[in-house]
Amino acid sequence: MDLGLAEDHFSRPVGSFVASDIEQLKLAIEECKKLILELPEHSERQKDTVVKLIHLRLKLQELKDPEEDEPNLRVLLEHRFSKEKSKSVKQTCDKCSAIIWGLIQTWYTCTGCYYRCHSKCMNMITKPCVRSKVSHQSEYELSICPEIGLDRQDYRCAECRTPISLRGVPSEARQCDYTGQYYCSTCHWNDTAIVPARVIHNWEFEPRKVCRSSMRYLALMIPRPVLKLKEINPLLFNFVEELVEIRKLRQDILLMKPYFITCKEAMEARLLLQLQDRQHFVENDDMYSLQDLIDISSGRLSCSLTEIHTTFAKHIKLDCERCQAKGFVCELCKEGDILFPFDSHTSVCHECSAVFHRDCYYDNSTTCPRCARMTELLNFRDHNSSFQRQNNIYINQKFAF
Repeated sequence: MDLGLAEDHFSRPVGSFVASDIEQLKLAIEECKKLILELPEHSERQKDTVVKLIHLRLKLQELKDPEEDEPNLRVLLEHRFSKEKSKSVKQTCDKCSAIIWGLIQTWYTCTGCYYRCHSKCMNMITKPCVRSKVSHQSEYELSICPEIGLDRQDYRCAECRTPISLRGVPSEARQCDYTGQYYCSTCHWNDTAIVPARVIHNWEFEPRKVCRSSMRYLALMIPRPVLKLKEINPLLFNFVEELVEIRKLRQDILLMKPYFITCKEAMEARLLLQLQDRQHFVENDDMYSLQDLIDISSGRLSCSLTEIHTTFAKHIKLDCERCQAKGFVCELCKEGDILFPFDSHTSVCHECSAVFHRDCYYDNSTTCPRCARMTELLNFRDHNSSFQRQNNIYINQKFAF
């Protein structure tokens, strides 16, 4: 029986193929499958036939999806698709949900949102790049699973508008815990992600099922410091001790920053670059990213930030003479060591930033000597200015006659 197995079906085709070539390969595959069932199990001939069957199927797939000269970069709906060169990694197409066989199929990945698809599926893409949404609207949905009901969606997928129902006919309705809306099985693969609203309101970090677009959006947003906790949920600091600890460390780092930006040794050592992954920590003390909250919950952030805080304090108080020279002496008791505003036993005047022992200053209830001197100096200057103006008027009047 001639199955067409003697031909080199695995070689790259030359020229274009017509439908008859594909039909012949399909017939050869069917005959090969029948022969495998007829041959003795585990025999050498059966093993050879299985290998030939694999070659025939690969050849058929190559004819259905020929590898043409595809461009390395394609732009579509704000996606920037880059042609992938990996042949061994098995991926899933985000458009048709089928497996991408990198060995014989051309496929692309969006460099912005990591959307993957076959080359043949690109013209059918209707979803814009999620990174554009992140760039234009960098904020979270802060309501926990804001469901509006399947009837309000007209029993259709919130994204592709495919008819859906809770009974799974014609397609199963799957709810996204982030948006609260329902999606079809093509737009919702039961992926899981940590939902920001549940973290902020309940300090809950259990991953929930979300749709594909929400999963990508949350993955891109996770390092962005867009959460101002003291405005969204200030009571969270009363129940989560770790948040209070991190806030104090961040406030201390902000007090250390002026020492570093005026210190040659600190700039050469690039001390502030130890926080380059969390740049907002050297800009403010009230903005958090979702990754910050995740790391606070796990304890990783407390350990790393405490270590950085110790390194910074050591440079200012022990290693650098220039930074030590910028310390303060308590003007109320004039005793003790040199004080710095980030020391735990000190108080800082909010008007002039002078530093005192906490026991001496009584949390700003005592008059600040530095402020008193500055006020006296300003009054003296005002008095001199007034006297000078009167003297000038007298001289002008005298010479006017």
